[in-house]
Formats: sequence, structure tokens, C-alpha cells
Amino acid sequence: MIGLVSGTSADGVDAAIVNIKGFGLNSKVKLVDFQTFPYPAKIKKEILKASSPDSSRVDQICSLNFLLGKVFAEAALKIIKKSKLKKRDIALIGSHGQTIYHMPHQSSKKNAKTPSTLQIGEPSIIAEMTGITTVSDFRPRDIAAGGMGAPLTPYVHYLLFRNKKETRAVHNIGGISNVTVIPDNNDIDKVIAFDTGPGNMAIDGIISKLTRNHKKYDERGEWASKGKVDKRLFDILMNHPYITKPPPKSTGREEFGNHFIDRILKIAQKYNMSDNDLVSTVTAFTSDSIILNYKLFVLPRFNLSRIIFGGGGTKNLTLLSWLKKGLAPLSIHTMEDYHYSSDALEAMAFGILANETISGIPNNLPLVTGAKKKTILGKIVPGKLKNPFLFQR
Repeated sequence: MIGLVSGTSADGVDAAIVNIKGFGLNSKVKLVDFQTFPYPAKIKKEILKASSPDSSRVDQICSLNFLLGKVFAEAALKIIKKSKLKKRDIALIGSHGQTIYHMPHQSSKKNAKTPSTLQIGEPSIIAEMTGITTVSDFRPRDIAAGGMGAPLTPYVHYLLFRNKKETRAVHNIGGISNVTVIPDNNDIDKVIAFDTGPGNMAIDGIISKLTRNHKKYDERGEWASKGKVDKRLFDILMNHPYITKPPPKSTGREEFGNHFIDRILKIAQKYNMSDNDLVSTVTAFTSDSIILNYKLFVLPRFNLSRIIFGGGGTKNLTLLSWLKKGLAPLSIHTMEDYHYSSDALEAMAFGILANETISGIPNNLPLVTGAKKKTILGKIVPGKLKNPFLFQR
């Protein structure tokens, strides 16, 4: 299987080839190959424009949907070539696509908007260019069932990291930070998961603005390590209402994207903060917002033994150090300690979710998303009509 995803940071397409034996709780998963294919600067700019109501246009979104379908298909073909496989070796592609807007909640305003979500990267293009059956659009079916359409990876976290002897948390720090808590009784219906708030999104956005896009992130957390936390800005950020909102909850660029970053920069300018102090303060906010969510919503309910961190945030050594200190005495690990790649796991997840879809296995978690029932996520676009893997079960 191939899993394809581009996260909220819109940096590029993560592509993972996974070997999967079986399905459901009997799934045996092994990573074969992984690579990130960065978006050209022009395409990333178009994605960010399309993701904002102030700058998007319907013709732009229409065109970008098909363009990204081609980009995702090319990523699949490149990872096949890199791994020295053939297209005929691939049973299935699972593509999350690129989220450009996510509105999971019914608005209370007079002109209320229907709960909805939009991921682009046309799967018909992927299936046509590769000849491989493609499963896409995983979020909408959960929303149709009354859920938030997110987070989706907790189902995969449960399959890969459950343990009967201890309660574990699997925590991904991507653009957004999300946690999955897996009880020691391994009851899948008792798993909880939610987005705690920003992961790398705010830090990366600040670095990009300060360097005029010459740098995309705080490498190893060096900027943060050289600065001091400004309590004035820190207190303002920690008062964001999402941080203490009880789960189930999910968030994204709509809450912590460019408008949030621009607000931070204005406040920093008002306080005449140095660049290092600004990055240090935003990193402390990211760390403490995660820690606070554990203290409010996880530790009172679960006898948690360990946290397994993954995602790009694990490469920010300052962030990881502050998390370890703030979450002590919990045992802290990374996905590499369990022979999984922190970078690859989210792309792997969509290969796994696609396998569940094609096998007819419900792959959402109602307690996590708020859905009224379990349901099978994803839309299936057939590849070659004689594909022996299509509807094989």
C-alpha cells in the first residue's frame, strides 16, 4: 500500500510504502520506504491562498484540486521508483489529500454553516496516472455520521501501539498537536484522542516571517534555546479559548494559521521583543499548551504510564526537553524507540486506513470524533479494472 498526506503546514507530500498483512486488529504493518516531496514555492503559496476565505476563489480551488492530484500521483510514482518496485506491486493508494478548510462544528450564528471539510488533490487523477485503486476523502463520512472528521490517526495508533500491561499516549506533533490515549484494557471503544492546539504551526510560521521565508522551522530548537520567555505574550497565548476547551475537539489553520501568527508578531513588536525571545515564547506556549491538556483532560482520567512522541516536533530538541520536564515523572519516548519513523507514521496511517476501507472495516472512533456510530471512511476510485486487489474480500 502507499499512503499519501500533506499536513496543515503544507510543506509537501509525505509518501510511505507499507507492507500490510491482514486487516483490522490482525493487521501486521511494516514500513518499506518513505520520502517527503516538498511543494514548489509557487504551489505552497497557492495552497495557503486557497485556505483563506479572504484570498481564495472558486476557480482557483477548482484548478488547484486537479493540480494537486497530479502532484500526489507523481509522489506515488516517485516513491515506487525509489523503492525499486513496480506499479503492479502496489495494491492500493490511500490519499488524505491537502486540507484547505475544516469546519466541523455547526455555527450558532444566524447564517449558520453546515459542518463540513474540504481536502483537495483529485483522487481520479491519482488513479488514472498510476493505474492503482485509490481511496481518498476519509474525513467527510465521519462528519456525515455526526463527527468532526478528525482526528483520524488514533485508529492507527491503537493498531500499532496498544499494550495490555499499561496505558499509553501516542502524541503527534505535526502542524497541529494531537494525542491518542490507549487504555491498558485495550478496549478500542474507550480510546480518546483530540487536538491539543498548535504543534509546529505557530513556531514555523514565526520563523518563516522573521527570516522572510529563508528558513521554514527552528532547527533543533536553537532559536528558542537562545531566548527568554516573555511572560506578557506567554500569558496572552495561554488564554486562547481552544487550549482549555474540553474534548472531543479538533483544530487547524483556521484557528492557528496566518492570522494567529500575524497577531503574535504585532504583540511582539509592541513589547519590543528580540527574535530569539519571540521564538522562545511561542515554543513555551506550544509546550505548555500540550502539558496543560494532559493535566486537564488525560491525567485525571487515566493512570498513564508513558507517552510516545512522533512528528516533526520531535526534532525540536528544546520543545522536546521542555515537554519531558513538564510531563515528569511520565516515561517519555519517541516512535523510533518502537521501530517506527516519526516522519513516516502519518503517511503510513493513510495506507493502513485505506486497507481497512477496502476490507469493509469501520475505521473511525466515535468517542474520538464525536460521531454517532462507527462507519467506513473513504471513497474508492478504481484503478485498472483487472486489479486483482480491488474488492478482493
